[in-house]
Amino acid sequence: MLKQKLQGELKQSMLARDVLKTSVLRMLLSALNYYEIQKGGAGYEATDEDVLSVINREAKQRKDSIEQFTNAKRQDLADKEKQELEMLQAYLPTQMGEEQIRAIVQETIREINATSIAEMGKVMGALMPKVKGKADGGLVSKIVRESLQ
Repeated sequence: MLKQKLQGELKQSMLARDVLKTSVLRMLLSALNYYEIQKGGAGYEATDEDVLSVINREAKQRKDSIEQFTNAKRQDLADKEKQELEMLQAYLPTQMGEEQIRAIVQETIREINATSIAEMGKVMGALMPKVKGKADGGLVSKIVRESLQ
């Protein structure tokens, strides 16, 4: 299970005195524990899908922070966030390319017979389970909007 893998890597990074990796893994496991408490209390054990969801959320937060720090001209903080983001992305499945996403969007639009932007919700509802964790939701939404206009 992915959670045990993360815990094992935390121990290894602590023994290797890898400060950045230890910090990122501690933050990630803390977020995961918080998620488990929210989801079902002390007895709930996160599934691999839950773990990937938490990693995705943390990666998205890093991307937002990088943008904010860059706009505020705090390159030192932006660089730290970039390093953390790179470590988080190592635990995520490979992201789909834009062309792959476009092909899946076109296929889904044909399946649903969507013709207008008013049906975007139906398309997104059918599409997101197909690309969950493998594509950025913002990019998927942008491609669907372009395809339906």
